[in-house]
Amino acid sequence: MNHEMFWLPLFVSFAISAFLLSLIIFFGRFLVLPDKRKSKRHLHRAGILRFGGIAIIVSFVSVLVLDKNLIITQPLMAVLIASFLILVIGVVDDVKQLSWREQLFFQFFIVIFVYIMGVRLDYVTNPFGGIFLLDGFFWQGVGLVFSVAWIVFLMNAMNWVDGVDGASSGIAIIGVVTIFFLSLRPEVNQPPVAIICAALIGSILAFLFLNFYPAKVLAGTSGSMFMGFILGITAIFSGAKIATTLLVLAVPIIDAIWVIGERLKAGDSIFSPDKRHLHFRLLDLGWSVKKICFFYYLVTAVVAFIALNTRAMGKSLTLLLVALIMLGVYTFIKRKTAAFEK
Repeated sequence: MNHEMFWLPLFVSFAISAFLLSLIIFFGRFLVLPDKRKSKRHLHRAGILRFGGIAIIVSFVSVLVLDKNLIITQPLMAVLIASFLILVIGVVDDVKQLSWREQLFFQFFIVIFVYIMGVRLDYVTNPFGGIFLLDGFFWQGVGLVFSVAWIVFLMNAMNWVDGVDGASSGIAIIGVVTIFFLSLRPEVNQPPVAIICAALIGSILAFLFLNFYPAKVLAGTSGSMFMGFILGITAIFSGAKIATTLLVLAVPIIDAIWVIGERLKAGDSIFSPDKRHLHFRLLDLGWSVKKICFFYYLVTAVVAFIALNTRAMGKSLTLLLVALIMLGVYTFIKRKTAAFEK
């Protein structure tokens, strides 16, 4: 296999992303208002530009459009168009702050659009062996609901975990690297997915260098939502490897599920920002931002390694074990921080 077809999009997307980020940082102070919003969900310092997502998305889309080794199929074209829509909606939110209802409406619109264009789950892997086809009217409906819910959930989970510098981008890179290696396995054999992942790695890696604490630029709504969106898409493209992606994104997924449960229990809106997220809990215990990020990276890297070296049943059992451990950690931290508050 010609490895240049993977290295070239990685390096080119890195270079384009780095160049655009330097322009955003330089001209942003003159042309764009920096982020001065006080969010209960994010810990970023005020006054940092929230437009890193522009560099990530533009570099990613540009490389894929120009890559001679990649055939732009209808589903992939839909993903590129959807990426542009996420960019526009995200920038509007970063400037004017859309309501959660408006954000959710656009998210569903975008995901249903890519589903109609062919990005969908046609089958799922059976943990006991083989695959289960989602054919027939009923199961196609199940596939539609799951495909849309899966991607929309990841878009929000990655947006919510982006509360500390470097968190979402670091987790995303580990996730994309995992899917990259997975797509090249003989039983999957999806070089186009590997090319997509290579372009993603380059564009996000350039951003991470400037996003790690103390951040010079933030992903913003466009960047964090795009990372969740594209991780969900590549999981489908790489042969419905949903269990693998669930494992790799255990931190943002379990954090989102935990916080949603806490909000429902308290009678709050599941979209109202608050300080129930794991990064706030860890800060209350005296952890630094860097320590939180490295903890996230370590957990993600460990489960990614497990995901690449286990089969379907092993992934399911590992996912259950990781979920139980993470929920135990959440419960312990919640009780400990509550004791400190007393």
